Amino acid sequence: MSLLSRALVDVRPLRSSPVYRRLLIGRTVSTLGGFMTMVTVMYQVWDTTHSSVWSGAVGLAQALPLIGVGLLAGAWVDRADRRRAYLLSTVGSAACSVLLAVQGFTGQAPVAVVLALVAVQSSFGAIGAPAAGVFLPRLLPKDQVAAGLALNQVTGQAMMLLGPAVAGVVLGWWGIGVCYLVDALTFGMAFYGAYGLPALPPEGEKSRPGVQGVLDGLRFLTGHRAVRGALLVDLAATVLAMPAGLFPLVNEERFGGDPRTLGLFLSALAVGGMAATALSGPVTRLARPGPVMLCSAGVWGAALALFGLTTSAWAGLGMLAVAGAADSVAVLSRATIVQTRTPDALLGRVRAAEAIVGQAGPNLGNLRGGVVAGWTSGTTALITGGLMCLAAVTAVGTTTPELRGGRASGTGPRDVDPRDTGPRDVDPRDTGPQNVDARDTGPQDTGPQVAATAPAATAP
Repeated sequence: MSLLSRALVDVRPLRSSPVYRRLLIGRTVSTLGGFMTMVTVMYQVWDTTHSSVWSGAVGLAQALPLIGVGLLAGAWVDRADRRRAYLLSTVGSAACSVLLAVQGFTGQAPVAVVLALVAVQSSFGAIGAPAAGVFLPRLLPKDQVAAGLALNQVTGQAMMLLGPAVAGVVLGWWGIGVCYLVDALTFGMAFYGAYGLPALPPEGEKSRPGVQGVLDGLRFLTGHRAVRGALLVDLAATVLAMPAGLFPLVNEERFGGDPRTLGLFLSALAVGGMAATALSGPVTRLARPGPVMLCSAGVWGAALALFGLTTSAWAGLGMLAVAGAADSVAVLSRATIVQTRTPDALLGRVRAAEAIVGQAGPNLGNLRGGVVAGWTSGTTALITGGLMCLAAVTAVGTTTPELRGGRASGTGPRDVDPRDTGPRDVDPRDTGPQNVDARDTGPQDTGPQVAATAPAATAP
């Protein structure tokens, strides 16, 4: 294997698993539609109201259902056939996009109705994300799960850049109704990809119904040191050091308020993230997600602190590109830890909790940054946030030896009782029953995964 091919994102899942190829195609197309709808909703709400309050309510309409429904949905997914749960989520989300298209063509729906449809669609997404979260661990060999996650991530990042641009063109030429309709059609690809999957019931004991099942999942999260540490690192990176909300103020303080510079801040993060994911082959083949996650999260904090110190726009953009690259590697490693070390019977609930952390952390981080900047300055908020993130990640790594040395191939057994909440970790040498071989799919060889990290309109 050439040096370049080893450096690029690992494409073994595409070669070894026709199922995964279809999952990725469907996920990519649906993610494009989801970003188009996200832009279209924001445009429609602002164009109708010219109110920053209503515009802010779009985020609440997406976030609150995810937080409120997520854990209960995860518990239900851990009792059901994950394939059917995902298909239900896809059909429900597509129906919401169709209704959004109808009101877009008629132009008569109040803003509250638009937000209600966004909230219902986000609720379906809260079901689809934990259901889709079991696809890769069940369909790919253990040593290819990280590579599959990297492919999901790089295609999702590409759609994040492409989707808003396509939405702008479609909005300008054909209007909001067509944008929503395109999103509804993209769900057809996601459905096509997942329809041919084999049944994916939970392995091991099913979740207990209702709140008891949720509590079992939370007890696992607090008792499993590696998974708990991974989520704590993510919270440290987002709550303590999230920079996006500070960009306008820092741009004003340091770079004269030039809007061209402000626009480049987010682009630098995205470019760094895409580059790191595209060159993630050595990281995923290394199969040591714990140390990689700790180092990457630390680099994220340090790079943001250095960004706060710099007075050069180009040096600042360089630091943001480094931060974006480190964040992408940290997210990839965290997802690998969660998906390979969580028993299948609990994976829906843990993935739901992971999605909530991913949604709440950045919002809390922007709030923290704004409060600190109000007391001091944007520069101080950036520097202190980056240093606190670095300190918190160091503390988690110091107190969690399972993250410092564990390999991805060592994953707890699949038959752990979710009600066994003792603090001990599963022996990493016991890998439990073998995963389904993705290459042995028979006539049911199909199916794509919608990213848990996609916007509400696309179901992670």
